[in-house]
Amino acid sequence: MRFFRFVPLLVFLFAVFAPASRASPGEVYVARVDGVISPSTADFIVRAIHKAEQAQAQALVIEMDTPGGLDLSMRIIIKEMLRSPVPVIVYVSPGGARAASAGAFITIAAHVAAMAPGTNIGAAHPVQMGGGEMDKVMAKKVENDAAAYIRSLAERRGRNATWAEEAVRKSVSITEKEAVKLKVIDLVADDLADLLAQVDGRTIETGAGQVTLATKAATTTEVEMSFRDKILQVISNPTIAYILLILGMAGLYFELSNPGAILPGVLGGICLILAFWAFQTLPISFAGLLLIIFGVLLFIAELQVVSHGVLTAGGIIAMFLGSLMLIDSPAPFLQISLSAIIGVTAATTGFFLLVIGAAIRAHRRQPVTGHEGLIGQIALVKTALKPEGQIFLRGEIWKARSEEPVKPGGQVEVTGISGLTLKVRKLSPEAHGTG
Repeated sequence: MRFFRFVPLLVFLFAVFAPASRASPGEVYVARVDGVISPSTADFIVRAIHKAEQAQAQALVIEMDTPGGLDLSMRIIIKEMLRSPVPVIVYVSPGGARAASAGAFITIAAHVAAMAPGTNIGAAHPVQMGGGEMDKVMAKKVENDAAAYIRSLAERRGRNATWAEEAVRKSVSITEKEAVKLKVIDLVADDLADLLAQVDGRTIETGAGQVTLATKAATTTEVEMSFRDKILQVISNPTIAYILLILGMAGLYFELSNPGAILPGVLGGICLILAFWAFQTLPISFAGLLLIIFGVLLFIAELQVVSHGVLTAGGIIAMFLGSLMLIDSPAPFLQISLSAIIGVTAATTGFFLLVIGAAIRAHRRQPVTGHEGLIGQIALVKTALKPEGQIFLRGEIWKARSEEPVKPGGQVEVTGISGLTLKVRKLSPEAHGTG
């Protein structure tokens, strides 16, 4: 009976000094993130974590190369990483890749942070999203919030919190060798196999407790982006969103100018909706957007009013300046490609010039139908014009009036119309080669 008195003490000692559980070799899930951290990226990583959790994988490796992205998407990813019972390893790779801005936050928040040779991390100063300029007070608040957030993440993972804060406040960036030396990351690995070999045997504190990794002999399973995620990631690109906006406006113009065409209106509406979905995640300048719309309106106005090129020139200038101003952010990865701006502006200008030229030619072309189409036609006199009589024109008998008498059988040219009476003038026989 005395033995049972020591059972609680033995249980306590075992819980304190027993080594962390070491899972048997199994699967390691691998998710590839290449590009801006957007809502579609967040959905993809969250789903990858859930898949690794359901499969009871040894770990999830996020191979990352990103210039940064949205703060909200970044925080969604980090929250899921902190909660995850499966160790999450962020591996900045391949050589030449970077973990900038939001990527630096995600790397520092990982259970294991690794980088490949020839990579860099940092430049995490927050960028205003949603358009407009922040005043100094608001900019300072945003900076302090980001600095406190990354510092707390670094302290939680036992990493260099001082450098992490400087990455936000001073936008500093370092190489993988400097990152290891400053204890910003845990290790440098040449490739995925080297990474799994180096982390084998490490004890990780996860959301479900301590886990000792057994990754050296583990098999890897790649998590693919769904078709939906791929489409949304493409649309989130500022250049693609800009092109969708222009195509959407062109489609609606075709539909309004040719009612009943249907297809241009449907495609234009879809493009506009997709463009506006992308714009909600981008720092859009409404001044730039209005300039683009105004430029298109000037092109359309040129079709109705002959301005000798003034409206067209104004449309070109407004559209080009609006395109340059559309994205209001200093971040390079949020900018619209200059070549795309020039190409779209040139294509739009060329299209409207062709339409305008066709419209001008149509206005100059002599009418061939209706009463206006009779002007300039040659008719045969049926009854003498003294000054009024009848003429034969296009298989019909018309009442006509001439300022000089014309005998039956003579030829006259229609010069005008007054009600149902045609105004004509006498033609000399030589004018038409008759004798």
